[in-house]
Amino acid sequence: MTLGDILTPDSIVSDLKARDRWEAIEELIDCLVAAGRIAPQHRDAVTTVIRRRETSMSTGIGYGIGIPHASTNLIQSVVGAFGRSRGGIAFEALDGQPVKLVVLFLVPQGEFQKHLHTLADIAKLLHRPEFRQALEEAPDAEGMFRVIQANAGSR
Repeated sequence: MTLGDILTPDSIVSDLKARDRWEAIEELIDCLVAAGRIAPQHRDAVTTVIRRRETSMSTGIGYGIGIPHASTNLIQSVVGAFGRSRGGIAFEALDGQPVKLVVLFLVPQGEFQKHLHTLADIAKLLHRPEFRQALEEAPDAEGMFRVIQANAGSR
């Protein structure tokens, strides 16, 4: 699965209000609920799963990128949300720098290979400086989605 496969314009937050990783995770989960990608009654359980994974080790991978992710039996297919913070978020990233781009994704329980491939695809794409710059310069969620589609596409 590529980033282009799991995102829609309504699952992109172009101006995260979050100041830390926990607020960012909550904001992106709320986005997925509002977009109808997570059932409202599953919101708290999904938050718990993501928080448990994030507590074991921060998913702030450096270069201003955070990729919180987890597996859960509360979804049927891979879902994701993307957030951009203009000012940066305290994310306890590996390089100690604030995170500006956050991709949160969930994979159905038991789909380990899909989980690894999705994570690898997202990390590889976000490692490209020109891609990150285009996302940071996009005017809004629609513009960010166009950048993602042009670079990540869907398979």
